[in-house]
Amino acid sequence: MVQGYCVKCKAKCEMKNPTVLKTSRGGFMAQGNCTSCGTKMSAMMSEDNAMKAIKEGAKKSF
Repeated sequence: MVQGYCVKCKAKCEMKNPTVLKTSRGGFMAQGNCTSCGTKMSAMMSEDNAMKAIKEGAKKSF
């Protein structure tokens, strides 16, 4: 699964329902919700990690 930093929990957590997006500058990021508290969180990632996340079941939005 995709991991990101939750600002509310102040820890790295798994994302629930992650979506992989392509930024306007050509990078990739994942957005989802924290499994602990439900806060929206984001994580920047490389193209390789984005493709791995999509293969694992993350939604693709680009």
